[in-house]
Amino acid sequence: MLNLRFIQENPELVIEKLKKKNFDAAGIVGQIIDLYKKKNEIQAKADQVKAEMNKLSKEIGQLFREGKQAEANAAKERTTELKDTIKQLDDSFATIDEQVFELQVQLPNLPADLVPAGRTPEDNVTVKSGGELPTLGADKLPHWELAGKYNLIDFELGVKLTGAGFPVYKGKGAKLQRALINFFLNEAEKAGYLEIQPPLMVNEDSGFGTGQLPDKEGQMYHVTEDNLYLIPTAEVPVTNLYRDVIVEAKDLPVKNTAYSACFRREAGSYGKDVRGLNRLHQFDKVEIVQIAHPDNSYAILEEMVAHVESLVQKLGLPYRILRLCGGDMSFTSALTYDFEVYSAAQEKWLEVSSVSNFESFQANRLKLRYRDEQTKKPVIAHTLNGSALALPRIVAALLENNQTPEGIRVPEVLVPFCGFDLIN
Repeated sequence: MLNLRFIQENPELVIEKLKKKNFDAAGIVGQIIDLYKKKNEIQAKADQVKAEMNKLSKEIGQLFREGKQAEANAAKERTTELKDTIKQLDDSFATIDEQVFELQVQLPNLPADLVPAGRTPEDNVTVKSGGELPTLGADKLPHWELAGKYNLIDFELGVKLTGAGFPVYKGKGAKLQRALINFFLNEAEKAGYLEIQPPLMVNEDSGFGTGQLPDKEGQMYHVTEDNLYLIPTAEVPVTNLYRDVIVEAKDLPVKNTAYSACFRREAGSYGKDVRGLNRLHQFDKVEIVQIAHPDNSYAILEEMVAHVESLVQKLGLPYRILRLCGGDMSFTSALTYDFEVYSAAQEKWLEVSSVSNFESFQANRLKLRYRDEQTKKPVIAHTLNGSALALPRIVAALLENNQTPEGIRVPEVLVPFCGFDLIN
């Protein structure tokens, strides 16, 4: 959530920066400015009324002491009228604050200067790539066929139990999932992240704190009777651990990691790009989250990108890192890097991670602050998170890229976690 004072003091800058996200903020910013002008007018009137009431309150006692009963009673009647006026003005204040808040939460985060202009994924900028694209024979199979051939994943059984997008992992397919989760968590722990096991459902306040509400409520599964939401990512509960918290500056950065199932409705998704593991309603993911000092958050972003890069390198997957353009960024992000791995059988790139700096946007919603060591005053912190990693498309690429006539080779780093080096 953008800071109100910043909006008031820099309206043109806010409007101009949000153009990069293809968001026309002029109307909303204009309404906020107008409402605050109105609020200032009400404040001036309220100050005037309170000054008159204070003056009368002092005079009433003196009038009674002087025996001026009628004048004292008239003054008391006037203070009653003024109290009613103050209440009306306070109600007007509250109404304006509600209107401003409703407008404020509609504004996306400002993109960082590094964010390239653009509207679609085609406008994203490749900043780095690594690994060699595998060469497969003419008999190469996509992962959904490999999953059936080796009895790893049953998509139809998932449809029977729940619906499309809820696969059932079996045998070595299930063990491969567990191996990846443990590998990712172990690597995060080596990098200094404290593991958290969060709830899989959150309340409205948590959804608002990280920006899923009110922006993405249609993408989340809603448990209506209890008004809870199934989490779309562990980012939501983990970041909300620090809602309404003041962190000591010496304790920054705070580093957490969490494995969780993730749930996304993916409304409107259909067609060939949703086959197999390409787009699911339930999937597993390991998340990394950091709470950072504003001076250090972009250095920490690069550190997190390097961590994710090390994971795909150790898995032996060809990858590329994209800096997202304004039109492809999330509502809450200031700067995002996407990781894609190459799917050899499908002959296309698959997104497996987003690593983002939200600057103060989430923290402002969360009232997440750190205590400045010099002034001892609370200051809004910065938040960052990244997928390290999401499993479905990683599994898809591993199965496709490592298929051989003998079976599917398992990356060496996973063998200690799954207990086999070949799926056959």
